[in-house]
Amino acid sequence: MSVSSLTKMTVPVPGGQSATSQGLLMPKLKYRFRVIFENLGVSTPRTELTKQVMDFTRPNPTFENIDIHVYNSIVKLAGKPSWADVSCNIRDDASGTVTKLVGEQMQKQFDFMEQASAASGIDYKFTTRVEMLDGGNGAHEPQVLETWELYGCYLQSANYNDVNYGANEPATISLVIRFDNAVQTPLGAGIGADVGRTLGSNVTG
Repeated sequence: MSVSSLTKMTVPVPGGQSATSQGLLMPKLKYRFRVIFENLGVSTPRTELTKQVMDFTRPNPTFENIDIHVYNSIVKLAGKPSWADVSCNIRDDASGTVTKLVGEQMQKQFDFMEQASAASGIDYKFTTRVEMLDGGNGAHEPQVLETWELYGCYLQSANYNDVNYGANEPATISLVIRFDNAVQTPLGAGIGADVGRTLGSNVTG
């Protein structure tokens, strides 16, 4: 097969909107990522937590619905946006580093021994950064293709899961993380980019 035929392995578009020799764009790969937690727990460093992450769900924004009923019709408008909770599964290491950090974060949110609550959100909220990477490693540092920064995070739940004599796999901890807002960086592309605030000449739905 001629190498030049590889450039044709894509979807043809009309009107010369894309170079005919471009071929298929390289996709981001799901397994090339890292998750960095800033200010989670008390102990430092938190790099061991990053190494033990198994999977992570990227942010999912949803707009609430506003239905305007007018005579024979319904006009649909976008209401307030909200962010779905994200989940993160982590391997529980033998040295106890993961369990310690998760426990410290839960204690920051609520002292289970003394039954005392944090005074305000700033006392326990942390930032989570999810970076999509290009596959580099070692002497060839990875390049960050996309970054999601999640602000105002806290642990809604920490599930220490089961132990099982018949299992042949690592023990895990499943986290559900709630957060206030998220943006994609570098700023200028994706959610968080400044696209201007459109104002129509006629104020209408």
